[in-house]
Amino acid sequence: MKNWKKNLLAASVLLVVCAGIYMNWTYTNAQQVGDFTDTLNSDTVMSEDGLILDTNTDANEDNTLVNYFAAVRLSRQEARDSAVNLLQEAMAYGSESDQEQSKKQLEQIVQTALCEAQIESLIIAKGYADCVAYMSDEGISVAVASPEGGMQTSDIAVIADIVITQSGYSMEQIRVVQV
Repeated sequence: MKNWKKNLLAASVLLVVCAGIYMNWTYTNAQQVGDFTDTLNSDTVMSEDGLILDTNTDANEDNTLVNYFAAVRLSRQEARDSAVNLLQEAMAYGSESDQEQSKKQLEQIVQTALCEAQIESLIIAKGYADCVAYMSDEGISVAVASPEGGMQTSDIAVIADIVITQSGYSMEQIRVVQV
């Protein structure tokens, strides 16, 4: 009877974590993102052709831009905090195998958060006003505050280089969104 309750708790925690991941995935896919797979090859990056991006977001006021990045960071952190709390509960009340699985998932969340923070810091260090990175199993989305004059091919190349170096994702897995 006791073992059944532990299994039910572990299954419930896993279901809630999966639901949170699915909601984050749905949120990031709902945003318009450019697929730069074809534009980020070495021939295109080194050419003189400009990159045309979809600039539907009106970010004329700095306050709006700051609020956007703050809201995305807050949403990401709340989802992570919820997942961490559920994993900690599973570790406290689960069997040894559940505890080991929860530890691995918790370590993965921490590694992902650290990698996202490193990517964001390096992009900001390159002179961009602000950015937010979101990593998933399928790839990484990076929302970057549009520099004056819009993003150019060289900007995308710099961001892609940082992401590839820090995360190990391939070019096809990187999505850059101009905010």
